[in-house]
Amino acid sequence: MKKLSVLLTFLFIVFLNAQEKLTYQKPSEEILQLVDAPLAPSVRLADDGSYMVLLYRNQYKSIAELSEKEMRLAGLRINPKTNIGSRTNYYNNVKVQKKGDDQAVQVEGLPKNARLANYSWSPDQSKVAMTNTTQDGVELWIIDIASASAKKLTGPNMNVNMRDAINWFKDGQSILVKLLPENRMPLINASEAVPQGPTISSNDGKKAQNRTYQDLLKNPNDEFNFEQLARSTLYRVALDGSKKLWKKADLYSSIGFSPDGNYVMVTTIEKPFSYLVPYYRFPFTTNIYKNDGGLVTTLLEVPLIEDLPKGFMAVRTGMRNVNWRNDRPSTLYYTEALDGGDPENEVEYRDEIFELEAPFTANPKSLLKIKNRFRWINWGNDKMAIAYDYWWNNRNTKTYLFNPSYGEETPKIISDRNYQDRYSDPGRFVTKRNKNGVQVLALKGNDAYLLGDGFTESGQFPFADKINLKTQKKIRLYTSKLEGKKERLIDYNIDKDELLALIESPNEFPNFYFKSLVKKKATVQLTDFENPFKSLQNVHKEVITYNREDGLELTGTLYLPVGHDTSKKEKMPMILWAYPREYKDKNSASQNTQNPNEFTYPYWGSPIYWVTKGYVVLDDAAFPIIGEGDEQPNDTFRTQLVANAKAAIDAVDALGYIDKDRVAVGGHSYGAFMVANLLSHSDLFAAGIARSGAYNRTLTPFGFQSEERNYWEAPEVYYTMSPFMHAEKMKTPLLLIHGEADNNSGTYPMQSERYFNALKGLGATVRLVMLPKESHGYRAKESILHLLWEQDQWLEKYTKNAETAPVEESSGQKR
Repeated sequence: MKKLSVLLTFLFIVFLNAQEKLTYQKPSEEILQLVDAPLAPSVRLADDGSYMVLLYRNQYKSIAELSEKEMRLAGLRINPKTNIGSRTNYYNNVKVQKKGDDQAVQVEGLPKNARLANYSWSPDQSKVAMTNTTQDGVELWIIDIASASAKKLTGPNMNVNMRDAINWFKDGQSILVKLLPENRMPLINASEAVPQGPTISSNDGKKAQNRTYQDLLKNPNDEFNFEQLARSTLYRVALDGSKKLWKKADLYSSIGFSPDGNYVMVTTIEKPFSYLVPYYRFPFTTNIYKNDGGLVTTLLEVPLIEDLPKGFMAVRTGMRNVNWRNDRPSTLYYTEALDGGDPENEVEYRDEIFELEAPFTANPKSLLKIKNRFRWINWGNDKMAIAYDYWWNNRNTKTYLFNPSYGEETPKIISDRNYQDRYSDPGRFVTKRNKNGVQVLALKGNDAYLLGDGFTESGQFPFADKINLKTQKKIRLYTSKLEGKKERLIDYNIDKDELLALIESPNEFPNFYFKSLVKKKATVQLTDFENPFKSLQNVHKEVITYNREDGLELTGTLYLPVGHDTSKKEKMPMILWAYPREYKDKNSASQNTQNPNEFTYPYWGSPIYWVTKGYVVLDDAAFPIIGEGDEQPNDTFRTQLVANAKAAIDAVDALGYIDKDRVAVGGHSYGAFMVANLLSHSDLFAAGIARSGAYNRTLTPFGFQSEERNYWEAPEVYYTMSPFMHAEKMKTPLLLIHGEADNNSGTYPMQSERYFNALKGLGATVRLVMLPKESHGYRAKESILHLLWEQDQWLEKYTKNAETAPVEESSGQKR
């Protein structure tokens, strides 16, 4: 009996050592003050610049909100009581500010305890429609902009589970709305339902290589519940609150009015459902209706898509990317693959774009063929449009100028570049609202306009260009050269000569301005948001440039601790934070796209908090993984990873700021995967923080991140890159954090749980923190405060106050 008592005591002690029962903790006061800083409103500007709508929300949800009922079905997360996405971000207040006024006006009549979402301008932008989520369901509300007043149009009976729930009729006097059907059947409680038989999946010999999607349907009960939650009835709701049935109940997915408002394209989901892919790859039907609900034609019937060819550029055959031409009243355009949808087939042109005019009965007209996969089109007029394509395997993108009225005219390729080459980016075309209230190219004769980010070897200089589309001659209208500030060019009204810009500095919060490019009028400031992070406003910040051992130039944004005297070469601990990115050429991989004048914003996942605790921070350190020619980036993933880390540490050490024995590394998602690999295969770090990562690539056998090959084609790559397979090499303290409800493809919570078990079994110093109710990114304030506390405790113990022994200088690779 005594032996049993001793054994039970021992087991109890072991259990205590293995599991800690903690309530949510809070970080130190320095970090807490930054977390509690108020969030500036989101700004929505009317296209003519006459009004701004300011949307206010809390920065975080509560754990109580995340704990509301949630059903995970077919790739969706739904609150079955309120019938809206369970992870929806809500605004709680709205203000309106007229151009020229100093202050915004509070919108009157908003609901108490407002939870507003799905913001949608009316066609003339005189009103805004929004949803409001109550305890009982979702209501439809509108705001009249001129009077700054709000009004409720429906009760809590909207169905927003499939999104796309608000679509304005062209007259602006009514809205096509998804409402709950009256005959919805009660949902099945899966935990109480008695099974009627086994769940069986089968395959008839076809290859169906799919990513590891999450939240999929699993059984007939899930199928039934999904069907009930996705089913809605379409009503035409007038601004006086009256409503008229538009279409009876069905599984409505997307809805889109033609630019002139005379036709509506409606997509409905069909059966059979799938247990392998999310809802957007279920069978679907696309119908065209008149705006009164009369059927015009059934345009498209697509079967279940489970068995696409292999590769990121694989697509289904037949009509796809169906949409309305913005420059025409009611003309559809769509794409068809010319290579059978299989990227392995070598053809001169991959895709062909067609158009189909109302009433959609004539033969479709070919507009152009493109070399790569279709991306999108900027419509201009009957003579000019801009099409874009891309090809992932070589990172190529082409831009075509074509004549929509004459499909036999050869399109002109006006840009042919590597889309990862930011220095060569010509910018994006400026658009404007046409008479139908939709966006088209902003044209003056043959002249169009471009706004570019302006990354160069010498720094970032955003620009505005005028380009003659016939001659391709460009004139530079503006180059941003603000000293000590960063400027983002948002939009340009070519008729009013108003350039909308967002200007910020490391200690000045981003604010909106109007600038004049041609008439040279005085700059007008539109917003005046203050810096809520006062404790960081004088932090030293710079972008440093350094070389990897193979000569590749890398960059990172360096922060020194609050109050640090740069003249003193004090050896401080450092946190290196990064995220690996794959490239097909060294030129693109070495480009600097960081700006030292960007506002210092410590969001929940940022390491910047720790400059208040005496740490140097190297944030967004470049971690390129390159594979040129036939070589794939992941063929040398580990070698390049360690080389990137060593170069970063050596660069900051050369500046005299850090103690190389007290460097921690952190990352989220693929960055967490990076952390685990670095700690397993190098001796560069004192500790690591890995959040929401994947560590065993055999659990994602049909590709991951930018890896296109499956496990059976490249088993050595999967094995070499998987930290789980090398858990015995882990000798560095590692903090693992994961959301219990992670829905990101590949990063199942099981990844962290199994990795922790392996590390623990092999005697590593490791801690696993599972955050209840949290997904891939964390939302609840309680979770975020605890996350920051965990990271702070880990860094203080294993980095700042690490017990280190002298080590020989090495390449960083573990021997």
